[in-house]
Amino acid sequence: MKDSARDFLFHLLGTPSPSGYEWPVQALVRSYLGPVADTVSTDSHGNVIGVKNPGAPLRMLLAGHCDQIGLIVQYIDADGYCSVQPIGGWDPMQLIGSRVVVWGAAGPVPGVIARKPIHLLTEEERKVVPKMKDLWIDVGARDKADLDGVIRIGDCVTVELRVQPLRNNLVASPAMDDKVGLWVVLEAFRRAVEAGPLACALHVASTVQEEIGLRGAQTSAFGVDPHVAIAVDVTHATDCPTIDKKSEGEISLGKGPVVFRGPNMNPHVVDRLFATAQAKSIPFQLSASGRATPTDANVLQTTRAGVATALVSIPNRYMHSAVETVSLDDLDHAAELLAGFIRGLEPGIDWSPGAPRAC
Repeated sequence: MKDSARDFLFHLLGTPSPSGYEWPVQALVRSYLGPVADTVSTDSHGNVIGVKNPGAPLRMLLAGHCDQIGLIVQYIDADGYCSVQPIGGWDPMQLIGSRVVVWGAAGPVPGVIARKPIHLLTEEERKVVPKMKDLWIDVGARDKADLDGVIRIGDCVTVELRVQPLRNNLVASPAMDDKVGLWVVLEAFRRAVEAGPLACALHVASTVQEEIGLRGAQTSAFGVDPHVAIAVDVTHATDCPTIDKKSEGEISLGKGPVVFRGPNMNPHVVDRLFATAQAKSIPFQLSASGRATPTDANVLQTTRAGVATALVSIPNRYMHSAVETVSLDDLDHAAELLAGFIRGLEPGIDWSPGAPRAC
């Protein structure tokens, strides 16, 4: 991965984008796409869509969601402590002891989430798993009046956004889900465009509000009306303690992106991904889903009269936590795989399901 590409990834990871509050990161996306795409637009939902070679008869869409899970300020008590609701799926235990940031109109406000010290917990309290309503944010306010003009109801909150490099080209950070997928589709778009003329109209969408119902992919895909689409998200890495590979599959960091098979995926698109990976010696892993996946691929597949859809995922340890961990090598290989897939497209492909080639 080039230094400039890594810097852009880290910039994405350091920019807040809870579902419904994605505009700071979308500004980065527009700046990135500007020099590469023929057109860049933002729809009323907040999706950013770049297009290269518009008007070509075959329309291809890459989709990665830019939103992350977060919190929203629900209540400020007389002492200035903030209660919150979740945006997306949180395990409250992941939040206890976290450094957080409230993104107020006047600027970011650092805070912490904690609970009563263990010394002061009763025996009954020690047995109870805290719920979201039992947590609060302490920003150091003297009282509620101290927060006038600083924090108000409806402000979004993230855990502290920072990137922690680990050994063997691994990195940990909040919001790997799905800023790594967003990085992959943007980088694949750039690589495919810079390699020469395209045989398709190539669209790339930075979709919003995936974490609360796949909403941005639904609206952006309706607008693009693609023939073929690939969503890029994260999937659970199972190469760590306590995860059952029999139920979750065998997925490791550093062994390549994950190509899914199952009813949510068009077999011809999957076959072409296999062929691209094999032709370019790109490592990849396989995973199976017997139902519609909880990703943008779900709604891409059922847009309008139906779209030939595939799902490529980045292995992610500790999903929906402040320490989501991925391999930068997997990101690079995923971008190379998608760029190669795009470069291999030609007009007149029949995407209707039939007997796919042997894998």
